[in-house]
Amino acid sequence: MAPYCVLVTRLQQVLSKGVRRYHVAPVLCQRAKVAMSHFEPNEYVNYEMLEKNINIVRKRLDRPLTLSEKIVYGHLDDPVKQDIERGKTYLRLRPDRVAMQDATAQMAMLQFISSGLPRVAVPSTIHCDHLIEAQLGAEKDLRRAKDVNQEVYNFLATAGAKYGVGFWKPGSGIIHQIILENYAYPGVLLIGTDSHTPNGGGLGGICIGVGGADAVDVMAGIPWELKCPKVIGVKLTGELSGWSSPKDVILKVAGILTVKGGTGAIIEYHGPGVDSISCTGMATICNMGAEIGATTSLFPYNHRMKKYLSKTGRAEIAALADEFQAHLVPDAGCEYDQLVEINLSELKPHINGPFTPDLAHPVADVGTVAEKEGWPVDIRVGLIGSCTNSSYEDMGRAASVAKQALAHGLKCKSQFTVTPGSEQIRATIERDGYAGILRDVGGVVLANACGPCIGQWDRKDTKKGEKNTIVTSYNRNFTGRNDANPETHAFVTSPEIVTALAIAGTLKFNPETDSLTGADGKTFKLEAPDADELPTLEFDPGQDTYQHPPKDSSGQHVDVSLTSQRLQLLEPFDKWNGKDLEDMLILIKVKGKCTTDHISAAGPWLKFRGHLDNISNNLLIGAINIENGKVNSVRNALTQEFGPVPDTARYYKKNGIKWVVVGDENYGEGSSREHAALEPRHLGGRAIITKSFARIHETNLKKQGLLPLTFADPADYNKIHPVDKLSIVGLADFAPGKPLKCIIKHPNGSQETIMLNHTFNEPQIEWFQAGSALNRMKEMQRH
Repeated sequence: MAPYCVLVTRLQQVLSKGVRRYHVAPVLCQRAKVAMSHFEPNEYVNYEMLEKNINIVRKRLDRPLTLSEKIVYGHLDDPVKQDIERGKTYLRLRPDRVAMQDATAQMAMLQFISSGLPRVAVPSTIHCDHLIEAQLGAEKDLRRAKDVNQEVYNFLATAGAKYGVGFWKPGSGIIHQIILENYAYPGVLLIGTDSHTPNGGGLGGICIGVGGADAVDVMAGIPWELKCPKVIGVKLTGELSGWSSPKDVILKVAGILTVKGGTGAIIEYHGPGVDSISCTGMATICNMGAEIGATTSLFPYNHRMKKYLSKTGRAEIAALADEFQAHLVPDAGCEYDQLVEINLSELKPHINGPFTPDLAHPVADVGTVAEKEGWPVDIRVGLIGSCTNSSYEDMGRAASVAKQALAHGLKCKSQFTVTPGSEQIRATIERDGYAGILRDVGGVVLANACGPCIGQWDRKDTKKGEKNTIVTSYNRNFTGRNDANPETHAFVTSPEIVTALAIAGTLKFNPETDSLTGADGKTFKLEAPDADELPTLEFDPGQDTYQHPPKDSSGQHVDVSLTSQRLQLLEPFDKWNGKDLEDMLILIKVKGKCTTDHISAAGPWLKFRGHLDNISNNLLIGAINIENGKVNSVRNALTQEFGPVPDTARYYKKNGIKWVVVGDENYGEGSSREHAALEPRHLGGRAIITKSFARIHETNLKKQGLLPLTFADPADYNKIHPVDKLSIVGLADFAPGKPLKCIIKHPNGSQETIMLNHTFNEPQIEWFQAGSALNRMKEMQRH
């Protein structure tokens, strides 16, 4: 669609050549409005505001801007007065939209209901993808999920209808694939209640994972706060070829930066190598940026994005993005806080793991490393799909490998599962034959959902505690994440490598150099996979699974039963009493890695995500207690008996005793789940003291009225013992940038004082004083 001002300019040029001059009304020079999505025809892409804000900020800062800065600063609530300093100041932003997956949407919508507001202020959607357990196959698993989760699905559907939120029904697909297909676009600022929301950076947007309370702020029309991110540049040169894939880019970056190397920063990819990566490949890279702690990741707008937008029915957005392209790429000469360079032409296929996504190995080496480390080399299951790698191109490359094996009479030696990213992907790969090839090689096609990637897997081939290896194209491989078995050694790699390894059945197979033996006894080598990035025909949309919110929702009711075991209306947390937190007991001193999976496990616990009291029974059951080296076993300071963490917390709460958790590095990494903050608050926790925090979890703790504090000297972690009592003093003078004192009281009567840092600003201190961000919102509404 050509902009009106271009047509007017041409008209003026033609008329100026004649005898008469005509006046063209200025209103005609406004650009044509382009809808943000097919589902919201009256909500428009606002590049004019982005342009205006960018120009204000560029003039103020008087320097070239990175792309990340353009989009983030382009959404400032007040670009004229906002303090801007990367890594230090807090920005007040106006996101364009909100997206929520069904596990986190329950608590987000319960909090929104508690706010008393009649309707969301920005376009928002709910996506049912987390509650479908993989058991037998797509059709049966989906049917069972609809039955088991009927109460929750009904709540989300009716709450969406009541408050103006679009609802994607179970079977629609994974939230991030749906966003990429329908809602992401260059320059958008989108927040989502899932840590892999950065997937949308593959379409040139700033898409950030948050907790539900952050989503509530945006849906309520309140400016959203984000600590001004630093920007890490990743310059790509060369081009991908052969067995190397976009997944290998982020696996390589994860190996360089580690699981916390991106904390507080946006990863911005640039350079000539970008053009060799498909749009969905860029999304894969951005998606897994969550595994290095990045605020988000993104790529500059280019022809690959334009092609994807056009293929997914959004050519008008692509035309508008072309016009504003100068604002959708970094300025020449912009500076990054850190720069990483990767030559794609030299990049080899990688596989990362086990137990952490930043332990990187070339595929050529992993078999040898596994034998040396004592990891099982035989692969029990290969799993492809997930929000990270379930595009049409991903499925095509996996099918390309599978087809070669079938041509030689081979099938997978390992079990093999396939998860399409969306109903549109499922329908299209069925039509184009990919799904049939993957079934023929031994694959089971699962529902369009998260499934085993988030622990929704009713695995039958191993017993808990049995040592085994699986290989996936997922994003995370923390201990027990996929199947709740702490002895499952999970490795992450690309879908085509997963497929090749599943056919071979061993980590010792390198498809670039090794041969397989066909059914006829002859050896052969797999050729590098080849597949189209997008279908030749149009995408097949499959079944219509979207529910529009009605224009008039006045007659819509949302019911939550008082006896429900799945849903529970929220009660406000208690306000701060104005006093220091004295003589708090230590619930647990955590040893080593403690992700949100350790704090609030997923898998079978997902069914309680809408019921705070019930899900609190999983609080910290996966964390290792430094006192005895065990999980879910802590000393009750009053009875001196060891018992489960949640039971001990409940005992303290019942007896009116405040408690604290002491943690290690990067506490709360992983998922965005705010339950990991809600649960300790609900059970009487007051503070979490660690060496460092993951970004989303730190914010979630603040939102719920807890104190996330860090040791001024990380070595002070060793001064605290599980049997000590801790007092946090100085809260009457709680102020931004001002450390707090912590008095450690040892059982022998001695005590020592250490200093604790925090990152609270003035509004966040008000959250703490009010008892939570939601409480503070209600106070402001009353006033």
